[in-house]
Amino acid sequence: MKGPLIGIDLGTTNSLIAVWRAGDEGDDDKPCAELIPNSAGQVLTPSAVSIDDDGDVLIGDAAAQRRVGHADVTCTEFKRDMGSTRIYRLGSRSFTPEQLSALILTSLKKDAEVFLGEAVTHAVISVPAYFNDTQRNATIAAARLAELHVTRLVNEPTAAAIAYGLAIDGENDGPSSTLVFDLGGGTFDISVVEQFDGVIEIKASTGDNYLGGEDFTQAIAMALALKLDIPEAQWAILDPGERAHFISAAERLKHALSDTNKAEARVQYQNETHEFTFTEKDFEKAVEPLLERIRRPVKMALRDARLEPEKLDNIVLVGGSTRMPIARKLVARLFGRFPETNVDPDKAIALGAATQAALLARDVTLDEVLLTDVSPFTLGVAISNYNSTGQLVQGVFSPIIERNTIIPASREASYTTVEDNQSEIELEVFQGEHRFVRDNVKLGEISVPIPKKAARKVAIVVRFSYDASGMLEVDVAVDGSEDHVTLTLLGNAARLDEAELAERKAELLKLKIHPRDDLPNRAVMERADRLYAELKGSNREQIGEAMNDFAAVLESQDTDRIQQERIQFETWLNGVESRL
Repeated sequence: MKGPLIGIDLGTTNSLIAVWRAGDEGDDDKPCAELIPNSAGQVLTPSAVSIDDDGDVLIGDAAAQRRVGHADVTCTEFKRDMGSTRIYRLGSRSFTPEQLSALILTSLKKDAEVFLGEAVTHAVISVPAYFNDTQRNATIAAARLAELHVTRLVNEPTAAAIAYGLAIDGENDGPSSTLVFDLGGGTFDISVVEQFDGVIEIKASTGDNYLGGEDFTQAIAMALALKLDIPEAQWAILDPGERAHFISAAERLKHALSDTNKAEARVQYQNETHEFTFTEKDFEKAVEPLLERIRRPVKMALRDARLEPEKLDNIVLVGGSTRMPIARKLVARLFGRFPETNVDPDKAIALGAATQAALLARDVTLDEVLLTDVSPFTLGVAISNYNSTGQLVQGVFSPIIERNTIIPASREASYTTVEDNQSEIELEVFQGEHRFVRDNVKLGEISVPIPKKAARKVAIVVRFSYDASGMLEVDVAVDGSEDHVTLTLLGNAARLDEAELAERKAELLKLKIHPRDDLPNRAVMERADRLYAELKGSNREQIGEAMNDFAAVLESQDTDRIQQERIQFETWLNGVESRL
C-alpha cells in the first residue's frame, strides 16, 4: 500500500476515517490506529448530502441538519441502495448511491490529507458482512469516483474483531471466543471470532442488510403517526417534509429513552404542534418485529460456528445503535449476561479497518498478528434436475463453497448434461442462500463447449477458488478432456466500465462543493434554522436573534472569534434542544 495506512468506515448514518500510527523508534507511543477529525474537530461525519439555494453541495453535519426543513434536497441512508439502480433527485440534480457515497469519501479523504499533511490514495474500506458482490463492487466504484484505490474491502464485524482482539491482546492466557454484535444505522451483522496465539479467526458471519438504527427510528415515527390516526398507507404518501418532522421527533425520543423510561415528544403536523408522552414500553412494542429479526441471524451464526451461547468468552457490541438500552437488554436475554463495554461501538470498525491496512502492508509492529476470514455467502451454480415425477426443474441452486467457509478456499463439484446432443453448457454463477437461483445474486456466466452425446454421458468438473481479496475463479473442465474454461470474477473490480466511471466522475467535478473550512459554521446555522422552524413564540425569537448575532460575527472574518462564538452558540443550542 502506498502512502498512509488508511481505514474507512463508510456507514449508513455516520462515517469515520482512521490511520495506522507505527510510532517512532525510542518513542513512548505504542503503535496504534488513530481516528482523524473532520473540519469541525469531530471524528463522526454524518453520511448526508444536501444542496443549498446557491447550488453548493453540503456534506456531513451541515447537510444532516437540513433533513427536516429541506427534505427535498437532502439525502441520507443511501448506503442501503448501493449496487441498485435507484436515482436520488436533490432539486434539479440526480445522483446514484455510488456518487453520493463518493462525496462522503471525498470529504473524508480531504480531512485525512489536511490532518496528515500528505496525499491519501489507498484505503481499506469496511462493508457489512452480508453485502453481496454487487454491493461490494458499488462500494469500490464509489471509492474510484473519489480517486481512492481500495486495497481491500473488510467486513465490518471483522474490522471490529481486529480492534477488539488487539485491545485484549495479552489479557487472556488461552484461546477465547467472541461474538461481535454489530448493529449500525442501516445494517446488522453478527460474527463469531476465535483468538489464539496471535491469530484472529472468523468462524462465522451472517446478518441483515436492511436492519439498523434507522429502522428503529422509522418504527417510532410510525407509532407517533398512529397516535394521530395516520394509517400506514397514508404514512407512505406523506409529504417528505411532513414525514421528516415525525422522524426528527422519533430520533429525539430514541436518544431520550436511552437515559430514562419516559419522554415527551413534540410533532408538527398540518400546521399544528402535537405533544405525546412516549414510554419505554411504547418503544418496545413499536420495535418488537425488529427485535425478532435480530434473533434469527444470531442463532444462525452460532449454529454455523458450532458453538453454544454459554461457550462464548466475550460478547462485544459494535455500531452506534447498540447504545440503545433495548438492544443491550436483548443481548443480555439472548446470552444470559451483559456484553463487554471496553470498545467504543462507534469507533471500533474504523480503527479495525486501519489496522487491517497495516496488516496488509505487513507493518513490522503487527508481524505476529494473523487474520483469517470467511465467505459470508454461499457460492454456487444454477442447475436443472428431475424431480420424483420425472419433470425437469430448472434454476435450482447448487452450492459449491458454503457460507462461512474459511477463505481462501477451493472446492469442486461434478455435473452431467440433462439433454441429448448438447453442444455446450451455459454455466451461471450465483451467490446466496435460497433454493432457486432467481432469489440469489447472479455473479456471472461461462459457456463450456462439450461433445454431443446422450444425456448424462458428458460430465464437467467445476472448481471454485475464492481468495481473501474477494476474487472468485471458476475453472470448468470436461471430464476426460484436458480442455479448461476459466471465468474470473473480481471482487475488487468495479462493475462500471471505464467510460461510465469517467462520465460519473465528470458529473461530480461539475459540482460546487461548499468550502470544507466553513462547514462547521454552516452546520451550526442549519441546526439553528431547524430549531427555529420547530419552535414558536419567545423561543423562536431568541433563536432568530442568536442567528443574527452569529451571522454578524461571520462577516467579521476573524477566524479565532468565529470559532469561539460558534462553540458558545453550539452550547446554547444544546440547552435549547435538550428541553424539547
